[in-house]
Amino acid sequence: MGCNIAIDGPAGAGKSTIAKKVAKELSFIYVDTGAMYRAMAYYLLSQGIKGDEQEAIAEKCQGADISIEYKDGEQIVILNGENVNGVIRTEEVGNMASVSSANPKVREHLLKLQRTLAASNDVVMDGRDIGTTILPDAEVKIYLTASPETRAKRRALEYEQKGIACDINQICQDIVARDLRDMNREISPLKQAEDAVLVDSSEMGIDEVVNAILHVYRQKVQA
Repeated sequence: MGCNIAIDGPAGAGKSTIAKKVAKELSFIYVDTGAMYRAMAYYLLSQGIKGDEQEAIAEKCQGADISIEYKDGEQIVILNGENVNGVIRTEEVGNMASVSSANPKVREHLLKLQRTLAASNDVVMDGRDIGTTILPDAEVKIYLTASPETRAKRRALEYEQKGIACDINQICQDIVARDLRDMNREISPLKQAEDAVLVDSSEMGIDEVVNAILHVYRQKVQA
């Protein structure tokens, strides 16, 4: 049986960055469920499917074979045999992932792999509903958040570092809209699990957040 750490929170809260560092500190496997949903979204977009075409999403999602591999300590997301790490982090893919992830068939298609990984390995898994739906029995549950303005600044900085032009006000509007959509979807809405520890990173650095989560882990698991 593996020890599971579930990190949930809204888009742009830094879940992936924090989860990777926590996993490295503990020598756990990092499972980025958001990347898996992004890979699915990228696949659907490549098939010419739009976010409002729920029936087409349900039908076509079955053609996406998505897996996770590790090479030299780096997580590689594989879609139908192809490494898609370099193409799944755009705003278009992110918005599609937010819409398509609410489709029951999409969630059903990916859920089995996620739970299988967690059942047999020590994992840190981050997403929107890990502690509430995917791993409800996780030993440690964290709800990581930050203000929309803080998240927009962080996202804009990422784009600037990559040389991508962006509008921070539009990014902030997209974040607020995505929060509302994720929190109000019928299936597995974004919310803090009753037994999750809230960590607001608006005024915290990365190392501070990592240390806060490691402290929770030590209290719950190593006590």
